[in-house]
Amino acid sequence: MLKVGLLGAGRIAGVHATAISSHPDSTLVAVSDINAAAAEKLASQYDAEARTTDAILNDVSIDAVLIATSTDTHSDLIERATVAGKAVLCEKPVDLSLARAHACQKVAAGTGRPVRIGFNRRFDPNFASLKAAADRGEIGKSELLSITSFDPAPPPVAYIKVSGGLFRDMMIHDFDMANFIMGTAPVAVTSVASSIVDPEIGAAGDVETAVVTLTYADGRIAVIKNSRRAVYGYDQRVELLGSEGLLQAQNMLENTVVKSTTSGVTGAKPTYFFNSRCRRRSMQAPCSMPLCRARTLMDFISKMPAAWRPARRRWCRAHHLVA
Repeated sequence: MLKVGLLGAGRIAGVHATAISSHPDSTLVAVSDINAAAAEKLASQYDAEARTTDAILNDVSIDAVLIATSTDTHSDLIERATVAGKAVLCEKPVDLSLARAHACQKVAAGTGRPVRIGFNRRFDPNFASLKAAADRGEIGKSELLSITSFDPAPPPVAYIKVSGGLFRDMMIHDFDMANFIMGTAPVAVTSVASSIVDPEIGAAGDVETAVVTLTYADGRIAVIKNSRRAVYGYDQRVELLGSEGLLQAQNMLENTVVKSTTSGVTGAKPTYFFNSRCRRRSMQAPCSMPLCRARTLMDFISKMPAAWRPARRRWCRAHHLVA
């Protein structure tokens, strides 16, 4: 039985707590958070203890920790946990500083403890099935990839200010998905982004609407569309056009009921947000994103500016991103 300590008691930590507790081979032992009341509340839901982070890391009976704290704590906690002999699953990204992420990788690698970064979408059963079908050659040679990733509503501006920006906080998942499906990193990146949903997000130096085009060495293209606001729910779709057909991974819906009448045909909306979608599939497959892969991704993300003015464009070569 794997004994796990959970660092963080926020929104995503609740999803992880459910996954850890419901797996037959793991148990949630303890939860920590800077908000002691939040840690107490989450721990009590799963018969775990609320402890300090130091207490969790110093407990030799705890085999692994899951880091779901704020981004600015990730690299320090990865280092401390691995030095303490723990296996680590950490939320993305490793750090907003590329140099700091590299330093963290070096420390973690030196301990020999396994570290994984939570790029979970490649383990989504729909996206994984699309990737497997493409790898089997079911649509011939892949040529054009389109990834849609819309959130139902923007996060609080206080979160925006510490998140690292849309590209490193939200689109980072789609960069990983694009390279996962295409099987390599791009050689060129173009992007356009603006702040048209919430003027406070723009005032904070970020954007909430963006389109990025990735060009690969063999001429294949991937297009990523992000928005912080899709009023109908959590819109997550992938479409891959190949020389002999098309693969599509559609949204997970609230239910599969379709009503057909003389007035028309209607169905359910997508699940509202990632926590609803993830809880449905949290135990279908473990995340196995190695830290060395995260390094390549952080190299890629570092080429995207942290702050954008409305409709600002950026083009760069990316051939050096291939590890």
